[in-house]
Amino acid sequence: MDNNMEHLMYPVGRYQKPEAFTQELKNEWLNVLANMPSWLDASIENLDEAQLQVPYREGGWTIPQVVHHIADSHLNAFVRVKLALTEENPTVKPYDEKAWAELPDTKVVPVNVSVTLIHALHRRLVALLENISNEDWQRTYYHPEHKRNFPIWEVVALYAWHSRHHTAHIRNLRETQGWN
Repeated sequence: MDNNMEHLMYPVGRYQKPEAFTQELKNEWLNVLANMPSWLDASIENLDEAQLQVPYREGGWTIPQVVHHIADSHLNAFVRVKLALTEENPTVKPYDEKAWAELPDTKVVPVNVSVTLIHALHRRLVALLENISNEDWQRTYYHPEHKRNFPIWEVVALYAWHSRHHTAHIRNLRETQGWN
């Protein structure tokens, strides 16, 4: 894959799992999750319907598909974290994110509906995470697709990256199209 395509696909770089859980990283991840809904607001502000329908890269999703994907994905993460906090290493259900992005709701539901959901969801998620013990951050769930356990801290690290990743897709599209 050439460098330009790599940058279009992974504008903040590929996810790299942190080596350990630290208070500094925890604070950084929570800051990202708390601020991401506002970043998303700013990234789609004043875009018209034609602009919203432009994919962020050739073969990529449109802006509504990206925003609805964020809502779907982060909702799944929230549920998985709650399962990990209330059950002993539960097995979570994988889902086909590409198939979900093609479902009718991603085409007919206005993007602001998912933005509102993301605001509420992140407020709940951050409040939950700010009020669990450091021991709880070590609780896990099992993901059958990856065939391994995921501690909550790793899930939060991934979703902080995911938040930056997809908002960067939209910001980069605005920049390359001259929509700023």
